[in-house]
Amino acid sequence: MRRKWIFYIGFFLVLVIGFYVALTQVIPGFGEVKLPVVSRVQPFSFTNQDGQQITERIMEGKVYVAEYFFTTCPSICPMLNTNMKKIYEAFKDEPGFLILSHTVDPENDNVARLKWYADSMHVNTQRWIFVTGRKDSLYQAARNSYLLDDPANNLQNINDQFLHTQFFALVDRNGRVRKIYDGLKKAEIEELKKDIKRLLKERGSNERFSNNIFGS
Repeated sequence: MRRKWIFYIGFFLVLVIGFYVALTQVIPGFGEVKLPVVSRVQPFSFTNQDGQQITERIMEGKVYVAEYFFTTCPSICPMLNTNMKKIYEAFKDEPGFLILSHTVDPENDNVARLKWYADSMHVNTQRWIFVTGRKDSLYQAARNSYLLDDPANNLQNINDQFLHTQFFALVDRNGRVRKIYDGLKKAEIEELKKDIKRLLKERGSNERFSNNIFGS
């Protein structure tokens, strides 16, 4: 009798494991631990390298990576965008993916300057968008939406501020920030690639971008 029960239990476990494996093959993303929601993108309006308005509505339904840089940066920005170029090359043919690069120096990085920079990167600006705008709006988005800098810095005089961050934010189809990455670390760039693939498999919803960054 004991052997019979051991056989039944073993057979049942094999069935369960087999069923689970089958589901992982049939249902994309089944069994994976989903990335948490760490923030929500607030409404924004910036101007791209072609002088066109870019808002959160345009980004709806897209998985995208947000970063901050400036065109005259002599230090980390070239390294960051060399790594971002790897992300671009990996997903440039994916219609559901975009890169959104914000300048931290709008006084100098006007539309014409961003156009020059985009051309120097040899990228499709339908896939990799460069934006400028009001300094306070750009910085608030970095801190309140993407969590790429301490929101407490918003209390300082905007004219005395200069944001310099090496982090990237990954945003899902519903305008939710799912993870932050160090753009200077090779391992995190590879992790970002894997997570982009995961989010591209997730279905979007009709949920709109929220004003409440602490919502879930």
